[in-house]
Amino acid sequence: MNIVFLNTLEKNSGDGQVISAQVSIVEEQGIWSVYWSEPDSVGKLTQDEWFQGISWDEMLFAFRQGLREKIRSGFRPLVHTEIDLTQGLSGKAKMTQMLTYYCEENPNEEVFESLRAWRREQAAREKKAPYILATNRVLRMISVFLPQSKEELQLIPGFGEQKTAQYADQLLSRIGECTRTNGFPLDWVANYVDTMKFEGWLLAQKEEKLRIELDREISKRKLLEIVAGGGNLADLQTNLTMPRRELLLWVEDLDREGYDMDPLVEAELASIPEEEQIKAWNAYESEGDRYLKPVLKSLIGTEELKGKELDRAYEWLRLLRLRFRREKERNVIQAAS
Repeated sequence: MNIVFLNTLEKNSGDGQVISAQVSIVEEQGIWSVYWSEPDSVGKLTQDEWFQGISWDEMLFAFRQGLREKIRSGFRPLVHTEIDLTQGLSGKAKMTQMLTYYCEENPNEEVFESLRAWRREQAAREKKAPYILATNRVLRMISVFLPQSKEELQLIPGFGEQKTAQYADQLLSRIGECTRTNGFPLDWVANYVDTMKFEGWLLAQKEEKLRIELDREISKRKLLEIVAGGGNLADLQTNLTMPRRELLLWVEDLDREGYDMDPLVEAELASIPEEEQIKAWNAYESEGDRYLKPVLKSLIGTEELKGKELDRAYEWLRLLRLRFRREKERNVIQAAS
C-alpha cells in the first residue's frame, strides 16, 4: 500500500481541548482510497472511508468534498494545501466575491425584479441575449447597493465604463427613488460580513465548481466511448440527456482538441446521399467553411427548409465540415513538408 498524501488537521473542541485528525490518500494495485481518521468521544480512533475506486478524478473530488466539510466544521490543516479557503483570491477578486456573498445574504428582490424586467425589455429592443446587457450577479449588486450616479454605477464589478455610458440613465431612473443605508465606495462591506460564514460560502462555491467539472469529465468519457463504438447523435442524446445542438458544439470542441470524432461523422453521414455530400464539399471549397448558410443555400437553392428538416441539414453539414477542415489541415501539412 502506497501512502500518496497524509495531512493532520486540528479543531478546538470548545472546552480547551484540541481534536487531532488525519486525512490520507492511499493507492494499492491501481485502487485509490481516501480515509479520514478521528478520535471518538472516548478517544478511540475511528476511520471513515470517503472513497475507494479506480478513477483519479472521482477520488480527488471525494477528497476535496470531504475535506471541505471538515473545514466547515472547524478543522484546520497543519500543512496548508490547495484547500486553503482564499487561495488565488486577493485584492479585487476577493472583494468581488465578498460583495457577491453580501448581496446573496441581503437581497432586495423588488428592485432586482424591476431591473430584470428592464433587462428583458432592453434586450428585446436590441435583439441581444439578456445576459450580454448585464448578468444576474451585476443586477443583484445594483439592487442591493443602489448606486445613485454614473460614477458609483461604474464601481459595480462587471459593469464598467462602456455599459455605464449605454445604460446608466435607464438604470438610475429605475432605482432613483430607493433609499440606502450605506454608500460608495463599498469598503464597508468587509466589516459587515461574518468571516466564518463567508469562508463556508466560498467552500460551497468551490465544491459546486468541482462537481460541475467532474460531471462534465464523466460525460466526456461517456461521449468518447459512444463515439468510438460507432454511436450516433441519437445515442449521445439518449445517454447524456443533452440537446442535440449542445452535443454538436461539444463534438466540435473535442475535435479541435484532437479527439477522433470521425466514427460519429461516419455514422451520421451514412444516411446522407453521396451526391449531396459531394455537393456540400464543393460548396465548402468555393464558399469557405466559416459559415454554414451559404453552403446550405448552394444545396437547396430557393427551396425553404423548416423545423426538423432544417435542423437536420445543419447537423450533417456541421459534421461534414469537421471532415473537410481535417482534410484541409492535412493538405497544408503535406504541402509544407
